[in-house]
Amino acid sequence: MSDTSTLSVADEINLSEAEKGSSLWQDAWIRLSKNRLAVAGGVILIFLIVVALLTPWIAPYDYETQNLDLGATPPSAAHWLGTDVFGRDLLTQVMYGGRVSLAVGFIATAVALLIGVTWGAVAGYVGGRTDAFMMRIVDILYALPFMIFIVLLMVIFGRNVLLLFLAIGAVEWLTMARIMRSQVQSLRQQEFVEAAISLGLSPGAIIRKHVIPNALGPIIVYTTLTIPSVMLLEAFLSFLGLGIQPPQTSWGLLISYGAETMEEYPWLLIFPGMALSITLFSLNFLGDGLRDALDVRGSKD
Repeated sequence: MSDTSTLSVADEINLSEAEKGSSLWQDAWIRLSKNRLAVAGGVILIFLIVVALLTPWIAPYDYETQNLDLGATPPSAAHWLGTDVFGRDLLTQVMYGGRVSLAVGFIATAVALLIGVTWGAVAGYVGGRTDAFMMRIVDILYALPFMIFIVLLMVIFGRNVLLLFLAIGAVEWLTMARIMRSQVQSLRQQEFVEAAISLGLSPGAIIRKHVIPNALGPIIVYTTLTIPSVMLLEAFLSFLGLGIQPPQTSWGLLISYGAETMEEYPWLLIFPGMALSITLFSLNFLGDGLRDALDVRGSKD
């Protein structure tokens, strides 16, 4: 008798838990937390962001302080990552360079998302000739060599950080527009969109309140995969002398300087390169983990 009552209580508990269920985001979080590489990437990324924000207060030396008598010295107790040819602490340079590189990555990606999500959502929802016209513009821009486009912008409007953010964001939105268009085309036939139309909501309100929120999964994944691409592009531009200019610095600029003296002072290339590589790996691991976690088919496994 007691066994029967015990089983019935357990059954009631399991039944109540089953009735509660879990949302898509809860399931995604559970799957993401089981991905060790994605979790490690997220932790490292958060640590790097915190260090970048606190750099002015935790940097071991002043950013502009030079010691020409010291010159380039290898890592030591006084300078953990060594010093550059001007006697400046390399750890301080890497920390300040991380602020710029991460800012370029996040801000340029935000610009790309703003343009791409808006463009793709409008094209996918409106459809017809509007969709065809808007996507042909995307195809034309895809055909243009984006590096030449960025170089032209830098030559015409001058070199500054804000222009670099806008220039990179202006060429990275094309893929997001295509992704968003395909998502919206699959969502606009759903019942909740038809219900919103029957209630008299305007197309703009439907896109803003119903369509885009239901496409957040691909948007989030694309964001984590775009930031590394943007950071690599900034590093490449700085390596060519077209990106960040002194007295500011970035990981790309530090790598450029390190490459010039790598035979004599290898630490000037190794440590900035390691900082950039660790950040890119962390973002890619996190992006892959989010892609798997937000995949609806994964909930069936």
